[in-house]
Amino acid sequence: MMWPQVEGLMDKVGSKFALCTLASTRAREINAYFGQLGEGLGSMVPPQVTSMARKPLSISFEEIAVDKIVPVRPDPDAAPADDAA
Repeated sequence: MMWPQVEGLMDKVGSKFALCTLASTRAREINAYFGQLGEGLGSMVPPQVTSMARKPLSISFEEIAVDKIVPVRPDPDAAPADDAA
């Protein structure tokens, strides 16, 4: 049994693709945080949950389950930024 269950996570995010994208992006951030710990830079956000899991992807799933990480969807009505101006 895996906790949190994927079905519950999909209810929070909306689709398998969105869940995969959100979890993998956050897992990369967690991995980078653990990678720079010895350097003392502190530029990355640490894990937002206390977890017994050691794998960044499992930690990111737990963060999504407790609503510490939520998807941000772009506003379809917003005009794209014009870089040529």
